[in-house]
Amino acid sequence: MNQESDASNLNNSTIPLEAVASYPFPGMAIPGAFAFSPDDRLITYLYSSEGSLARQLFAFDLENGRQFQLLADEGDSEESLSPEEKLRRERMRQREVGITSFAWSPRTEQLLIPLRGEICVKDDPSAPLRTVVENSGTPALDPRFSPDGKRIAYVQDSELYVVPSAGGEGRQLTSGARGTGKSNGLAEYAAQEEMDRRRGYWWSPDSSWLAFAEVDETHIPVYRIMHQGKENTGGAAQEDHRYPFAGQANAKVRLGVLPAAGGKPVWMDLGEDEDFYLARVNWLPDGRLTAQRLNREQSRLDLLVFDPKTGQSDILLQECSDVWINLHTMFRPLKDGRFIWASERTGFQHLYLYENDGSLLCPLTSGEWMVDALVGVDSQTERIYFTGSRETATECHLYGVNFDGSGLKQISTAPGMHQIIMDHSKQRYIDVYHALDTAPVITLRALSDGSLIRPIFDKVDPRISSLGLKPPELVS
Repeated sequence: MNQESDASNLNNSTIPLEAVASYPFPGMAIPGAFAFSPDDRLITYLYSSEGSLARQLFAFDLENGRQFQLLADEGDSEESLSPEEKLRRERMRQREVGITSFAWSPRTEQLLIPLRGEICVKDDPSAPLRTVVENSGTPALDPRFSPDGKRIAYVQDSELYVVPSAGGEGRQLTSGARGTGKSNGLAEYAAQEEMDRRRGYWWSPDSSWLAFAEVDETHIPVYRIMHQGKENTGGAAQEDHRYPFAGQANAKVRLGVLPAAGGKPVWMDLGEDEDFYLARVNWLPDGRLTAQRLNREQSRLDLLVFDPKTGQSDILLQECSDVWINLHTMFRPLKDGRFIWASERTGFQHLYLYENDGSLLCPLTSGEWMVDALVGVDSQTERIYFTGSRETATECHLYGVNFDGSGLKQISTAPGMHQIIMDHSKQRYIDVYHALDTAPVITLRALSDGSLIRPIFDKVDPRISSLGLKPPELVS
């Protein structure tokens, strides 16, 4: 945009202060957190029909196109939340209230819904909501179904628990952290804020084991944050945190594995140097555990593989950089032992296929462009789906490529940005699309060619037309 047109827009601006400072932003009051049901019959999502921050749980029936509300909650204000929940929301940049998250059981029709520090379950979309874990003064944090759907793990008062998803008494799995400044099963501040790792525990594929992070911050000095704008004084107007300042001590992290039925943990060998970041943790289909270990300088990333019964580790592969390593979430183990890995070793982020021993089989993508996200893998057809900027850096499109790097095909066509959520059968996908001149539109499309199956959301925010704005122009 040149200076003359920029000045003209400023002089003729009709944007009121309320529109600039209010949330959601104009045009962004759209559904989010899309998920397909395990049988791919329903699409579930969070949405506020009033265009506010108070979201409810909705469903879209793909057989008849009917949209309906699954669950409503009046919503909590920030003031009514516990300190633990406030911190998690802040690090997730979460402003919404009401129902803010949900999860399908991988193998059943059950839905897990955290509400006000409690864990609730719907046994199927039409069933009433029931409480599995109550908030007994301390909230139940980060609940997750086991892969078989029979149990739910969660963290309460710094310790890791499991409870039957059908209901019953929760079992405490870890000990020694409560009241000490340590935590079991939660990601530390640096992991949540800087590395985009929200989890602190991980179910094994067979639901028999749980890997978890033990975080020790007792050696980090307490830093006090004062809230000078509050009417209250004393403890209500301050927060005390063990904050890891740049160049000073970080949290000490250990990685343990224990049986989901209870028992003593086995500690994984993460090396002698304690000054590192536990960046990612993943289980392999064969029962081994992996972790990505990033050095303090963020110039070396080791993909470690462990024997969970002994803790013995080996380096599966290593990435090094003269500048720094950008972390990603594009590590995908395959059932046959091979795995997909993303790397910036060429200066551009691309996908690679590896053998189970860490030897490179072949690059899957290449060129002077970036892969943004790995969105699906079809092991039967040996085809990988990802988003990237192959055509132009100002757009993001959906692509498919074969396991041997052949058959690269662009699937989305509309110029702009495409966010993709794929179904389990690898037949359809949700396309959340927007562009410079187009507010977000959400559609269901065929994975084979990107053709439209049906629209899901295309409402125009009335605030956009009332502002009288023209789309911005990109000029050289």
